[in-house]
Amino acid sequence: MSRRVLYLFGSAASPVHEFPDVVRRAQESGFDVCVGLTPTAARWLADDTAALEDLTGRPVRSEYKWPGEADAWPPADVILFAPATFNAINSWALGLTNHFVIGVVAEGIGNGIPMLAMPCVNAAYVQHPQFDLSIETLRGAGVSVLYGPGGFEPNQPGERRREGYPWHLALNAVNESVAGPS
Repeated sequence: MSRRVLYLFGSAASPVHEFPDVVRRAQESGFDVCVGLTPTAARWLADDTAALEDLTGRPVRSEYKWPGEADAWPPADVILFAPATFNAINSWALGLTNHFVIGVVAEGIGNGIPMLAMPCVNAAYVQHPQFDLSIETLRGAGVSVLYGPGGFEPNQPGERRREGYPWHLALNAVNESVAGPS
């Protein structure tokens, strides 16, 4: 039986540094994991890229491939975009595909790929009126956005959650999204 393919995408928020552990946990749940990063997140994880590639057996991507170039990843069964910053959520909802991961998730809506997003934003950012509109837009397009009670809840600027980023919620939701009928 082939393993389900999870695209694990992250943007530049502190929890992206936890990707090696998140990849391992997803692999333990039976996923073949492909890691994609926004350009800033890729710079943040530059020292971890080789280890992530060894762990996944696939290149870490942050840029579009050249036209005609073969894809180094198999097709996704599910995409998890976490942590998704204020900029990433708004860019995705507005269809601003200047970054590889935003392009993939924007196109994923039209391809019917199950997608989940878990923001990582502070309480000041969420006061901007575009943020709620973007969450509503993504949910309306079929994206499962883990935000609010039962998902990510914003913290004050500069604060970290004592309990950490709720990766367990994201990984549980990924498993549920691809589980067959019981």
